[in-house]
Amino acid sequence: MLGMEMINAVKVSDELLGTFAPIIVYWLYSGIYVLLGSLDDYRLHTRKDEDEKNLVSKTDVVKGVLLQQAVQAVVASLLFAITGSDSDPADAQPTSLIVLARQFLVGMMVLDTWQYFMHRYMHQNKFLYKHIHSQHHRLVVPYAYGALYNHPIEGLLLDTVGGALSFLVSGMSPRASIFFFSFATLKTVDDHCGLWLPGNLFHLLFRNNSAYHDIHHQLYGNKYNFSQPFFVMWDRILGTYMPYSLEKNVNGGFEARPSKEYKEE
Repeated sequence: MLGMEMINAVKVSDELLGTFAPIIVYWLYSGIYVLLGSLDDYRLHTRKDEDEKNLVSKTDVVKGVLLQQAVQAVVASLLFAITGSDSDPADAQPTSLIVLARQFLVGMMVLDTWQYFMHRYMHQNKFLYKHIHSQHHRLVVPYAYGALYNHPIEGLLLDTVGGALSFLVSGMSPRASIFFFSFATLKTVDDHCGLWLPGNLFHLLFRNNSAYHDIHHQLYGNKYNFSQPFFVMWDRILGTYMPYSLEKNVNGGFEARPSKEYKEE
């Protein structure tokens, strides 16, 4: 009896996990890529370029990401409090895999749609780009734990509001959101990792990957490849898709190079 009481006392709610699991996943997955950063044969940019071309210190990047995650945690807590019910999740009927798959797909589509149009507008509006979105582009050479380095307003509008909309429109439960937002976090970190590793499942499943997003972070790709974090459909539909090839560098590593006609523009 005492043992069961202790287990019940430390039981963590789905809402709490939905709030903090993606944050933990972010730093754990980023940490793996930090350890893999010495694999020069798989880098999209050299370590020297990462140190010299970026316009913000790694200390400031960590501070910026932690600030955004604090805001996300507050908004997530409020969202769960507003949409939650008094019923015990343990008493709820299990959701079928088909329903879960539909919710995940809807959530992915909503998040992609919101982020594409907000992201593109922040590039087109000179005021927003100069004062808000340019902060993210201080990372000319992206790396994993810089994935969520944004101006606080951008973090709120692009990521936090986008996540809230995907949760509400898809109708997923707090328990399903743990897995959805953890998966979205893994994908976002992977897109900024700066590595092209063999066998990476994200590269096999998605055309939107670390090389695709690296193009966007370069000067010639600044007006292309806005889609994030899952699909490339909006770029293709609306003419902002920049095709590229992945070339092996003589001195090691890879380089994502846009097709000739785009680079000549």
